[in-house]
Amino acid sequence: MRIAISGAGVAGPTLAYWLTRAGHEATLIEVAPQLRTGGYVIDFWGLGYEVGCRMGLEQTIQDRGYHVRSIRSVTRRGRTRANLSTSGFRRATGGRFSSLPRGDLASAVYSTIDGEVETVFGDSITAITEHEAGVRIDFRHGRTREFELAVGADGLHSTVRRLAFDRAGAAEHYLGCLVAAAVVDGYRPRDDLVYVTYSAPGHSVGRFALRDDRTLLLFVFRCDRPNVPDHHQDRLAVLQREFLGLGWECPAMIDALRGVDDLYFDAVSQVRLDRWWRGRTALVGDAAASISLLGGEGTGLAMTEAYVLAGELRTHSDHRQAFEAYQARLGPFIAAKQAGARRALSTFAPKTALSLVFRDAAMRVMATVPGADRLLTRSLSDDLELPDYPM
Repeated sequence: MRIAISGAGVAGPTLAYWLTRAGHEATLIEVAPQLRTGGYVIDFWGLGYEVGCRMGLEQTIQDRGYHVRSIRSVTRRGRTRANLSTSGFRRATGGRFSSLPRGDLASAVYSTIDGEVETVFGDSITAITEHEAGVRIDFRHGRTREFELAVGADGLHSTVRRLAFDRAGAAEHYLGCLVAAAVVDGYRPRDDLVYVTYSAPGHSVGRFALRDDRTLLLFVFRCDRPNVPDHHQDRLAVLQREFLGLGWECPAMIDALRGVDDLYFDAVSQVRLDRWWRGRTALVGDAAASISLLGGEGTGLAMTEAYVLAGELRTHSDHRQAFEAYQARLGPFIAAKQAGARRALSTFAPKTALSLVFRDAAMRVMATVPGADRLLTRSLSDDLELPDYPM
């Protein structure tokens, strides 16, 4: 079949890779003029890591990733509150754990299909019209085209989901936090291979040293409404208002943002749908079931969904049966991941000073108590066996 995929981040190219190996003809449609790079650092493990290995990407993931040594929580004066070694994470995952910029993973995934799969950059889908034999897709700039199926892999604010499933936006559930991230040059101090974080009630800020003298800055804060400013200066103003007076390195971090062109800013939300498909259109990744960045595994789960969707289309001759099997296999598993992400909210942005004390105490317990690895193994394990499809 000819299958249109909206989104050339991670889920879309992963899906295109496996669809191609299953004998289909995939076309990627990406609104950005070129492949997106950079982005915040993600922790990558579990089923998504296994999918990456099956794509031949394990060495690339390890080479481009960072072997973080520890997570350090500090006071407003920079003194260490708690320090958690990541060695337990590696033991719990059998060494199949890496932290890497999301854009680097996206680039690695795209390299597996570059020159093999048609990619339309700088365009977006404006309408999806289903008929008996397929779907007619209208583009903002290009000509109307016919496909047998359409897939939305276009993220939390999916255009395909809005067009085919959820025009009112009811599927997005705001979790009460906003997040901002940027990569800055020459920031000091640097703590190589240590994620350093400082929290005040309702606020958390962190930094992580990247290669080439760059530093990732990450801000998370509670907010009653998902008010995401459109313009760079307005985003800076919000961060200045929320963080400037909190102590630690917050003033220096805000100052470092003034020279940044690309400041990521978004609501922390989940996508919850009863069905990930309708007719000849399906969704994968954050478009279908975002767990939010609080879950820490969203990108890996997106790759898992892409692999399973392609596998079920390979297994079933009827796309409706394939879509049903895809959601039946992954639906309860993803719902459990979403529930876990909601519970993690108090870790990322403790609401009260007492919550902050409890969080840091938990970090110290994990760092010192025998048997903590068993708890990590339980929390990091994916209670699902990845199918072995004939692709």
